[in-house]
Amino acid sequence: MSTNTLPATHSANPSSSKRPALFKRPLLTAITATLFASIGLVGCTSSNDTELNNSKKESNTADASLNVANNDAVSVATVDVDTVKGKVTLAMNPSPIVVYDMTLMQDLAALDVAVDGKPSGLHLDNLQSKNQPDPKEVGTVFEPDLEALNAMQPQAILVGSRMAEKYNALSSIAPTLDMSIDTADIYESSKQRLHDLGALFGKSEQALKLQQNIDGLIEQTQALTKNKGNGLVVMVNGNKLSAYGDKSRFGFVHTVLGVPMVDSKIEDARHGQPVSFEYLQKTNPDWLFVIDRSAAIGEDSAGAQAVLDNPLVAQTTAWKKDQVVYLSPDSYLAFGGYNQWIQDLTAIKTAFSAAQ
Repeated sequence: MSTNTLPATHSANPSSSKRPALFKRPLLTAITATLFASIGLVGCTSSNDTELNNSKKESNTADASLNVANNDAVSVATVDVDTVKGKVTLAMNPSPIVVYDMTLMQDLAALDVAVDGKPSGLHLDNLQSKNQPDPKEVGTVFEPDLEALNAMQPQAILVGSRMAEKYNALSSIAPTLDMSIDTADIYESSKQRLHDLGALFGKSEQALKLQQNIDGLIEQTQALTKNKGNGLVVMVNGNKLSAYGDKSRFGFVHTVLGVPMVDSKIEDARHGQPVSFEYLQKTNPDWLFVIDRSAAIGEDSAGAQAVLDNPLVAQTTAWKKDQVVYLSPDSYLAFGGYNQWIQDLTAIKTAFSAAQ
């Protein structure tokens, strides 16, 4: 654009006063050309700036989307999370996060949310998102490593039943959410937990789909368990037996699936009511739902099936009709978690489908 001004500028001779007309015309041409060049330059610059700004906006939006997918975004939005300690308001997508509960880890894995810190010595293989790096170990499910936590500086710490007693110590390091499952109403409690995790990490739609998977299986299983006899939930721990009622972590068999309790007087205790083989023979359940604790925690001992294979248990209707359902290790370690629901509901549905 500037090349148009050069001939006009050079044709004007300031020292020649004898040719005013010749001086005026080239000067006017030069000024006009310069003015149009400036306007064109401003227009180009404005257009380029707009394109650059739009490009930056698109890039920032893409970066934000990527960060949300990796739960690393810095968000000004907040979420109210329902916890044992009451409502806790937290910024969405806190990162890094530490989780000391296998139920919560299982749900977060199903939601494809990365966890940065976890306990050591976990026995399940469905506790982290497929594409995330291995989380750092920051203690056990019973005892946190406070030094490692301080070094990590998490934005949120999520705990469940086994770590709940350390709430105060953990709260001094970062906002801590006690999201323990209420075993007296495991269905509603686990549903609330999944909903809150979805909201906290911007995965509400995915959380809803996961809950629909659970609810669909519950409905199908309920149709099969109706009028098919009573049941008893027992845990086998080595050679010891304990029974669980409808208010326990395994109570969903009775409260959600509608299997009547063979014994309505089972004591509500964290580790169940100790019982004997004679108890099983006397109560004579139509169905046995069995948790193999030793297998769940990796202990080398006789399996639950071998322990129950004795003359007294053989007299029960459950054993005679092959109506013994072995619940997943998740039912002991991650009760109320997404995978626990899917695995145990599927096992129960399959067993009742085959019942005669």
